[in-house]
Amino acid sequence: MQLTYIHDWLVTPRGGEKVLESLQEIFPAPIHTLIAKEKLFSEQEIITSFLQSFPWIEQWYRLCLPLFPAAVEQWDLSDYKIVLSISHSVAKGVITSPDQVHICYCLTPMRHIWDHYHSSLQSVGFLKRAMLRYFAPRLRNWDVTSSHRVDHFVAISHHVRKRIEKYYRRSADVIYPPVNTHRFNRSEKRDDYYITVSWLVPYKRVDLLIKAFEQMSDQRLVIIGDGPLMCDLKKIAPPNVELVGFVDEETLSDYVSKARAFLYAAEEDFGITPVEAQAAGIPVIAFGKGGVRETIIEGKTGLFFYQQTVKEIVSAVKAFEKQDDFDPNVIEKHAEQFSKERFQQQFLTYIRDIDESDHSGRRKGDAALAPL
Repeated sequence: MQLTYIHDWLVTPRGGEKVLESLQEIFPAPIHTLIAKEKLFSEQEIITSFLQSFPWIEQWYRLCLPLFPAAVEQWDLSDYKIVLSISHSVAKGVITSPDQVHICYCLTPMRHIWDHYHSSLQSVGFLKRAMLRYFAPRLRNWDVTSSHRVDHFVAISHHVRKRIEKYYRRSADVIYPPVNTHRFNRSEKRDDYYITVSWLVPYKRVDLLIKAFEQMSDQRLVIIGDGPLMCDLKKIAPPNVELVGFVDEETLSDYVSKARAFLYAAEEDFGITPVEAQAAGIPVIAFGKGGVRETIIEGKTGLFFYQQTVKEIVSAVKAFEKQDDFDPNVIEKHAEQFSKERFQQQFLTYIRDIDESDHSGRRKGDAALAPL
């Protein structure tokens, strides 16, 4: 099969990179990406854009956002029968011919120019705010126009599918992303602490978790992860909140598997770490909006709170303390439906069906392939 992948950028090994890694196992193929670190996917042929030659591009690539559309349109993809873009920014905007099939696995439409636009303005400095205000309307026009270059949209969740329909007026199938459900070992021993694992950036709202536990001095919170907000969060953390930072896989597994519950305050498009925690039999207390509504069964595998406030988090933890009778076997079994093996099988079937079909009827309907 003549196939190539289009990826926004390969800088850090996060959710989109895990998707690409899983797809490479079943369909090894060249990767086109705006910029790439040498150590990521070094075993595959990687074709980068002109941005790769810019000095210090790995540190400052986000400032080149206005150049992204031109960069992604530069590639001649005529040698490939199927173009598979994994997009949360501009990867879906590549140009293909009528004889090619373009499948977009959409992680999300660009958050910072659509529904996160106003919160993005509030979270950046003066220069970035001015740039975003100037370029956002132009990027929105390009984003909508380029969405019509895609023949088949596949969303990572029903939450993202709705956003694709809202902004692009396009239908999408749903295949949940791969989760390493074997990442954390199940532990029969539980310690008396709560845990969260997160990249420390504003929209993750780890600050709310810290402030909530400041009001619950008899409870412990362990925060695993690093990021731009580490120093600021350490300044506000009370003695019962421990910011551990980055840890190796063995240490992470030990922390998660022994926790009372996993806390999650972000609105995510899917949310991989809550599923990983459930795979270890750990219940999740999460903000009840976004992808977690599809991965957590309230009352069986976790609990929701419905406002991103300290008061709501405190109430949710207290409610969990009263219920605290979650069955680890039920939680673990539920998480298995989001495994990497399930993802690969569904995508294998999806691409083969498209490859074998008559290309005259490309636009698929609204079939949701993922489990409800």
